[in-house]
Amino acid sequence: MTEYRDFGRTGVKVSPLCLGTMMFGARGNPDHDDSIRIIHQALDSGINFVDTADVYSAGESETIVGKALAGGRRDDVVLATKFHGSLGTDPNEQGNSRRWIIREVENSLRRLGTDWIDLYQVHRPEPGTDFDETLGALSDLVHQGKIRYIGTSTFEPSAIVEGQWIAERRGRERVVAEQPPYSLLARGIEREMLPTAQRYGLAVLSWSPLAGGWLSGRYRKGADQPESSRAERQAGRFDIASTENTAKLDAAEALAQLADEAGLTLVQLALAFVLEHPAVTSAIIGPRTLEQLTSQLGADRVRLSQDVLDRIDKIVPPGTNLSSRDAGYHPAELTDPALRRRSRPVGQFRTPARGPGSR
Repeated sequence: MTEYRDFGRTGVKVSPLCLGTMMFGARGNPDHDDSIRIIHQALDSGINFVDTADVYSAGESETIVGKALAGGRRDDVVLATKFHGSLGTDPNEQGNSRRWIIREVENSLRRLGTDWIDLYQVHRPEPGTDFDETLGALSDLVHQGKIRYIGTSTFEPSAIVEGQWIAERRGRERVVAEQPPYSLLARGIEREMLPTAQRYGLAVLSWSPLAGGWLSGRYRKGADQPESSRAERQAGRFDIASTENTAKLDAAEALAQLADEAGLTLVQLALAFVLEHPAVTSAIIGPRTLEQLTSQLGADRVRLSQDVLDRIDKIVPPGTNLSSRDAGYHPAELTDPALRRRSRPVGQFRTPARGPGSR
Protein backbone atom coordinates (compact mmCIF):
# COMPACT_ATOMS: atom_id res chain seq x y z
CA MET A 1 0.00 0.00 0.00
CA THR A 2 1.31 3.45 -0.93
CA GLU A 3 2.38 5.65 1.98
CA TYR A 4 1.62 9.18 0.86
CA ARG A 5 3.90 12.03 1.88
CA ASP A 6 3.31 15.63 2.91
CA PHE A 7 3.72 18.02 -0.01
CA GLY A 8 5.69 20.62 1.91
CA ARG A 9 3.43 22.53 4.28
CA THR A 10 0.44 22.67 1.92
CA GLY A 11 -1.58 19.89 3.55
CA VAL A 12 -1.66 18.01 0.24
CA LYS A 13 -0.58 14.35 0.21
CA VAL A 14 1.34 12.89 -2.74
CA SER A 15 2.79 9.52 -3.66
CA PRO A 16 6.57 9.05 -3.26
CA LEU A 17 6.76 8.20 -6.96
CA CYS A 18 5.58 10.92 -9.33
CA LEU A 19 4.77 9.95 -12.90
CA GLY A 20 6.77 12.14 -15.27
CA THR A 21 5.40 12.31 -18.81
CA MET A 22 8.30 13.74 -20.82
CA MET A 23 8.54 10.52 -22.84
CA PHE A 24 4.91 10.56 -23.99
CA GLY A 25 4.47 12.01 -27.47
CA ALA A 26 6.79 12.50 -30.43
CA ARG A 27 9.82 12.85 -28.14
CA GLY A 28 9.44 9.29 -26.86
CA ASN A 29 6.31 7.16 -27.22
CA PRO A 30 4.15 8.57 -30.04
CA ASP A 31 1.33 6.06 -29.45
CA HIS A 32 -1.33 7.97 -27.49
CA ASP A 33 -3.33 4.88 -26.55
CA ASP A 34 -0.25 3.09 -25.24
CA SER A 35 0.84 6.17 -23.29
CA ILE A 36 -2.62 6.42 -21.76
CA ARG A 37 -2.47 2.76 -20.70
CA ILE A 38 0.84 3.48 -18.94
CA ILE A 39 -0.66 6.47 -17.13
CA HIS A 40 -3.69 4.45 -16.05
CA GLN A 41 -1.47 1.62 -14.79
CA ALA A 42 0.52 4.12 -12.74
CA LEU A 43 -2.65 5.59 -11.23
CA ASP A 44 -4.09 2.14 -10.52
CA SER A 45 -0.85 1.25 -8.68
CA GLY A 46 -1.33 4.11 -6.20
CA ILE A 47 0.53 6.98 -7.86
CA ASN A 48 -1.52 10.17 -7.49
CA PHE A 49 1.06 12.69 -8.70
CA VAL A 50 1.61 13.45 -12.42
CA ASP A 51 4.16 15.92 -13.79
CA THR A 52 4.38 17.28 -17.33
CA ALA A 53 5.44 20.47 -19.15
CA ASP A 54 4.26 22.55 -22.07
CA VAL A 55 7.48 21.93 -24.02
CA TYR A 56 7.33 18.14 -23.82
CA SER A 57 6.77 17.23 -27.47
CA ALA A 58 5.50 20.79 -28.03
CA GLY A 59 2.38 20.32 -25.91
CA GLU A 60 1.59 16.77 -27.05
CA SER A 61 2.47 15.32 -23.65
CA GLU A 62 -0.05 17.62 -21.95
CA THR A 63 -2.67 16.55 -24.50
CA ILE A 64 -2.03 12.85 -23.73
CA VAL A 65 -2.24 13.49 -19.99
CA GLY A 66 -5.53 15.33 -20.53
CA LYS A 67 -6.96 12.35 -22.41
CA ALA A 68 -5.79 9.96 -19.69
CA LEU A 69 -7.43 11.98 -16.92
CA ALA A 70 -10.74 12.39 -18.71
CA GLY A 71 -13.76 10.43 -17.52
CA GLY A 72 -13.51 11.18 -13.82
CA ARG A 73 -9.84 10.57 -13.01
CA ARG A 74 -8.80 14.23 -12.79
CA ASP A 75 -10.10 14.91 -9.27
CA ASP A 76 -7.91 12.21 -7.71
CA VAL A 77 -4.66 13.42 -9.29
CA VAL A 78 -2.25 16.11 -8.13
CA LEU A 79 -1.42 17.55 -11.56
CA ALA A 80 1.74 19.53 -12.21
CA THR A 81 3.01 21.23 -15.35
CA LYS A 82 5.65 23.79 -16.25
CA PHE A 83 6.26 26.85 -18.43
CA HIS A 84 9.37 28.70 -19.66
CA GLY A 85 10.71 26.93 -22.75
CA SER A 86 10.27 28.20 -26.29
CA LEU A 87 7.13 27.11 -28.14
CA GLY A 88 7.48 29.09 -31.34
CA THR A 89 9.55 31.48 -33.40
CA ASP A 90 8.13 34.56 -31.69
CA PRO A 91 10.67 35.71 -29.07
CA ASN A 92 7.80 36.29 -26.64
CA GLU A 93 6.53 32.70 -26.87
CA GLN A 94 8.81 31.69 -24.03
CA GLY A 95 10.23 32.83 -20.73
CA ASN A 96 8.96 33.95 -17.35
CA SER A 97 7.21 37.22 -18.21
CA ARG A 98 3.67 38.08 -17.14
CA ARG A 99 2.73 38.34 -20.80
CA TRP A 100 3.75 34.76 -21.56
CA ILE A 101 2.55 33.21 -18.29
CA ILE A 102 -1.00 34.57 -18.65
CA ARG A 103 -1.17 33.36 -22.23
CA GLU A 104 0.49 29.97 -21.78
CA VAL A 105 -1.49 28.87 -18.73
CA GLU A 106 -4.62 29.01 -20.87
CA ASN A 107 -2.95 26.81 -23.49
CA SER A 108 -1.91 24.26 -20.85
CA LEU A 109 -5.38 24.21 -19.30
CA ARG A 110 -6.90 23.57 -22.74
CA ARG A 111 -4.46 20.79 -23.61
CA LEU A 112 -4.86 19.16 -20.19
CA GLY A 113 -8.66 19.39 -20.39
CA THR A 114 -8.97 20.81 -16.90
CA ASP A 115 -10.10 23.99 -15.15
CA TRP A 116 -7.15 24.09 -12.77
CA ILE A 117 -3.51 23.06 -12.40
CA ASP A 118 -2.41 21.93 -8.94
CA LEU A 119 1.26 22.90 -9.30
CA TYR A 120 2.40 25.40 -11.94
CA GLN A 121 6.19 25.47 -12.12
CA VAL A 122 8.77 27.89 -13.53
CA HIS A 123 10.76 25.42 -15.63
CA ARG A 124 14.05 27.34 -15.43
CA PRO A 125 15.31 30.68 -14.07
CA GLU A 126 15.42 33.69 -16.40
CA PRO A 127 17.83 36.32 -15.07
CA GLY A 128 16.54 39.00 -17.43
CA THR A 129 13.04 38.86 -15.95
CA ASP A 130 12.36 40.27 -12.49
CA PHE A 131 11.29 37.34 -10.30
CA ASP A 132 8.71 39.64 -8.74
CA GLU A 133 7.04 39.99 -12.14
CA THR A 134 6.86 36.21 -12.44
CA LEU A 135 5.52 35.70 -8.93
CA GLY A 136 3.04 38.54 -9.39
CA ALA A 137 1.53 36.87 -12.46
CA LEU A 138 1.47 33.47 -10.78
CA SER A 139 -0.13 34.93 -7.66
CA ASP A 140 -2.91 36.39 -9.81
CA LEU A 141 -3.53 32.93 -11.29
CA VAL A 142 -3.77 31.45 -7.79
CA HIS A 143 -6.34 34.10 -6.84
CA GLN A 144 -8.28 33.35 -10.03
CA GLY A 145 -8.38 29.65 -9.16
CA LYS A 146 -6.53 28.57 -12.30
CA ILE A 147 -3.57 27.21 -10.37
CA ARG A 148 -3.36 26.03 -6.78
CA TYR A 149 0.35 26.27 -5.99
CA ILE A 150 3.57 27.73 -7.40
CA GLY A 151 6.76 25.75 -7.95
CA THR A 152 10.21 26.17 -9.50
CA SER A 153 12.54 23.78 -11.27
CA THR A 154 16.34 23.68 -11.17
CA PHE A 155 16.68 26.98 -9.28
CA GLU A 156 19.81 27.93 -7.39
CA PRO A 157 19.49 28.10 -3.58
CA SER A 158 19.91 31.90 -3.67
CA ALA A 159 16.99 32.17 -6.12
CA ILE A 160 14.85 30.00 -3.86
CA VAL A 161 15.57 32.31 -0.94
CA GLU A 162 14.89 35.36 -3.14
CA GLY A 163 11.48 33.93 -4.01
CA GLN A 164 10.60 33.53 -0.34
CA TRP A 165 11.77 37.08 0.37
CA ILE A 166 9.68 38.51 -2.47
CA ALA A 167 6.58 36.66 -1.29
CA GLU A 168 6.99 38.02 2.24
CA ARG A 169 7.90 41.60 1.37
CA ARG A 170 5.74 42.09 -1.74
CA GLY A 171 2.67 40.14 -0.64
CA ARG A 172 3.00 37.44 -3.31
CA GLU A 173 1.94 33.80 -3.12
CA ARG A 174 4.83 31.66 -1.89
CA VAL A 175 6.76 29.12 -3.93
CA VAL A 176 6.00 25.81 -2.21
CA ALA A 177 8.02 23.31 -4.26
CA GLU A 178 11.30 22.90 -6.11
CA GLN A 179 12.09 20.32 -8.80
CA PRO A 180 15.86 19.69 -9.00
CA PRO A 181 17.95 16.94 -10.62
CA TYR A 182 19.01 14.32 -8.08
CA SER A 183 20.42 10.84 -8.44
CA LEU A 184 23.19 8.54 -7.27
CA LEU A 185 25.44 10.16 -9.90
CA ALA A 186 24.33 13.75 -9.36
CA ARG A 187 24.35 14.59 -5.64
CA GLY A 188 25.31 18.25 -5.88
CA ILE A 189 22.04 19.51 -4.44
CA GLU A 190 22.86 17.86 -1.11
CA ARG A 191 25.32 20.68 -0.38
CA GLU A 192 22.91 23.61 -0.23
CA MET A 193 19.70 23.22 -2.22
CA LEU A 194 18.13 20.45 -0.15
CA PRO A 195 18.98 22.06 3.22
CA THR A 196 17.51 25.34 1.89
CA ALA A 197 14.31 23.58 0.87
CA GLN A 198 14.06 22.06 4.33
CA ARG A 199 14.53 25.41 6.05
CA TYR A 200 11.66 26.95 4.07
CA GLY A 201 9.38 23.93 4.17
CA LEU A 202 9.42 23.36 0.41
CA ALA A 203 8.37 20.09 -1.17
CA VAL A 204 11.07 18.57 -3.39
CA LEU A 205 10.24 16.44 -6.41
CA SER A 206 13.47 15.28 -7.97
CA TRP A 207 13.86 14.75 -11.70
CA SER A 208 16.13 12.24 -13.42
CA PRO A 209 16.56 9.86 -10.44
CA LEU A 210 17.90 7.31 -12.94
CA ALA A 211 20.41 9.88 -14.23
CA GLY A 212 18.84 9.99 -17.67
CA GLY A 213 19.16 6.21 -18.06
CA TRP A 214 22.69 5.79 -16.69
CA LEU A 215 21.15 3.90 -13.75
CA SER A 216 18.74 1.81 -15.78
CA GLY A 217 21.25 -1.04 -16.01
CA ARG A 218 21.97 -0.41 -19.68
CA TYR A 219 25.23 1.45 -19.12
CA ARG A 220 27.85 -1.15 -18.22
CA LYS A 221 31.61 -1.34 -18.73
CA GLY A 222 32.53 -3.37 -21.78
CA ALA A 223 29.09 -2.94 -23.34
CA ASP A 224 28.29 -1.00 -26.49
CA GLN A 225 26.87 2.53 -26.39
CA PRO A 226 23.11 2.16 -25.68
CA GLU A 227 20.81 3.67 -28.28
CA SER A 228 18.41 6.32 -27.02
CA SER A 229 16.75 9.51 -28.21
CA ARG A 230 18.30 11.36 -25.25
CA ALA A 231 21.80 10.34 -26.33
CA GLU A 232 21.08 11.66 -29.81
CA ARG A 233 19.92 15.03 -28.44
CA GLN A 234 22.59 15.38 -25.74
CA ALA A 235 25.59 13.42 -26.98
CA GLY A 236 28.01 15.01 -24.52
CA ARG A 237 25.98 13.86 -21.53
CA PHE A 238 25.63 10.23 -22.66
CA ASP A 239 28.69 9.38 -24.77
CA ILE A 240 30.42 6.56 -22.87
CA ALA A 241 33.68 7.36 -24.68
CA SER A 242 33.72 10.88 -23.28
CA THR A 243 36.39 11.56 -20.68
CA GLU A 244 33.87 13.40 -18.47
CA ASN A 245 31.58 10.35 -18.48
CA THR A 246 34.24 7.82 -17.50
CA ALA A 247 33.60 8.44 -13.81
CA LYS A 248 29.87 7.93 -14.35
CA LEU A 249 30.45 4.63 -16.10
CA ASP A 250 32.76 3.42 -13.31
CA ALA A 251 30.24 4.47 -10.65
CA ALA A 252 27.31 2.88 -12.49
CA GLU A 253 29.25 -0.39 -12.64
CA ALA A 254 30.08 -0.29 -8.93
CA LEU A 255 26.51 0.62 -8.01
CA ALA A 256 25.12 -2.20 -10.15
CA GLN A 257 27.33 -4.66 -8.27
CA LEU A 258 26.21 -3.19 -4.93
CA ALA A 259 22.55 -3.49 -5.95
CA ASP A 260 23.07 -7.14 -6.91
CA GLU A 261 24.70 -7.89 -3.55
CA ALA A 262 21.76 -6.20 -1.79
CA GLY A 263 19.26 -8.31 -3.72
CA LEU A 264 17.94 -5.31 -5.67
CA THR A 265 17.89 -4.11 -9.23
CA LEU A 266 19.93 -1.01 -9.99
CA VAL A 267 16.68 0.84 -10.70
CA GLN A 268 15.34 -0.04 -7.25
CA LEU A 269 18.59 1.03 -5.60
CA ALA A 270 18.60 4.35 -7.46
CA LEU A 271 15.00 5.27 -6.65
CA ALA A 272 15.19 4.10 -3.04
CA PHE A 273 18.33 6.20 -2.54
CA VAL A 274 16.66 9.40 -3.76
CA LEU A 275 13.58 8.78 -1.61
CA GLU A 276 15.79 8.12 1.43
CA HIS A 277 16.79 11.79 1.75
CA PRO A 278 14.52 13.50 4.33
CA ALA A 279 14.14 16.58 2.12
CA VAL A 280 12.81 14.67 -0.89
CA THR A 281 9.05 14.37 -1.24
CA SER A 282 8.77 12.49 -4.53
CA ALA A 283 11.02 11.06 -7.22
CA ILE A 284 9.86 11.60 -10.80
CA ILE A 285 9.92 8.46 -12.90
CA GLY A 286 9.68 8.89 -16.67
CA PRO A 287 8.81 5.57 -18.34
CA ARG A 288 8.39 5.29 -22.10
CA THR A 289 7.01 1.76 -21.99
CA LEU A 290 4.83 -0.29 -19.67
CA GLU A 291 7.81 -2.54 -19.00
CA GLN A 292 9.85 0.43 -17.78
CA LEU A 293 7.01 1.52 -15.51
CA THR A 294 6.67 -1.97 -14.04
CA SER A 295 10.40 -2.09 -13.25
CA GLN A 296 10.07 1.09 -11.18
CA LEU A 297 6.83 0.50 -9.32
CA GLY A 298 7.33 -0.57 -5.71
CA ALA A 299 10.73 1.08 -5.37
CA ASP A 300 9.18 3.44 -2.81
CA ARG A 301 8.73 0.47 -0.49
CA VAL A 302 12.43 -0.49 -0.60
CA ARG A 303 14.46 0.47 2.48
CA LEU A 304 18.23 0.65 2.19
CA SER A 305 20.38 -0.48 5.10
CA GLN A 306 22.92 1.82 6.69
CA ASP A 307 25.67 -0.38 5.30
CA VAL A 308 24.38 0.02 1.74
CA LEU A 309 24.04 3.78 2.18
CA ASP A 310 27.59 4.01 3.55
CA ARG A 311 28.91 2.08 0.57
CA ILE A 312 27.05 4.38 -1.80
CA ASP A 313 28.78 7.35 -0.13
CA LYS A 314 32.15 5.77 -0.89
CA ILE A 315 31.28 5.23 -4.56
CA VAL A 316 29.85 8.74 -5.05
CA PRO A 317 30.71 11.12 -2.18
CA PRO A 318 27.86 13.24 -0.77
CA GLY A 319 27.35 16.56 -2.54
CA THR A 320 29.16 15.42 -5.68
CA ASN A 321 28.09 15.67 -9.33
CA LEU A 322 30.26 13.27 -11.32
CA SER A 323 29.58 15.34 -14.45
CA SER A 324 28.95 19.08 -14.56
CA ARG A 325 26.45 18.46 -17.39
CA ASP A 326 24.07 16.81 -14.94
CA ALA A 327 23.46 19.97 -12.90
CA GLY A 328 20.55 20.82 -15.19
CA TYR A 329 21.21 24.56 -15.17
CA HIS A 330 24.29 26.77 -15.32
CA PRO A 331 23.94 30.45 -14.42
CA ALA A 332 24.63 32.90 -17.23
CA GLU A 333 27.58 34.18 -15.22
CA LEU A 334 29.30 30.87 -15.95
CA THR A 335 28.31 30.48 -19.60
CA ASP A 336 28.66 34.06 -20.86
CA PRO A 337 32.28 35.36 -20.61
CA ALA A 338 31.07 38.96 -21.05
CA LEU A 339 29.51 38.81 -17.60
CA ARG A 340 32.88 38.00 -16.01
CA ARG A 341 35.16 40.47 -17.77
CA ARG A 342 35.76 44.20 -17.80
CA SER A 343 37.42 44.01 -21.23
CA ARG A 344 37.07 47.05 -23.51
CA PRO A 345 38.35 47.78 -27.01
CA VAL A 346 42.00 48.84 -27.22
CA GLY A 347 42.40 52.56 -26.48
CA GLN A 348 39.24 52.75 -24.37
CA PHE A 349 40.91 52.35 -20.99
CA ARG A 350 41.11 55.37 -18.73
CA THR A 351 42.89 55.90 -15.46
CA PRO A 352 40.26 55.97 -12.69
CA ALA A 353 39.74 59.38 -11.16
CA ARG A 354 41.27 59.75 -7.72
CA GLY A 355 38.88 60.71 -4.99
CA PRO A 356 39.60 62.84 -1.94
CA GLY A 357 42.29 61.23 0.19
CA SER A 358 43.40 58.82 -2.52
CA ARG A 359 47.07 57.88 -2.73
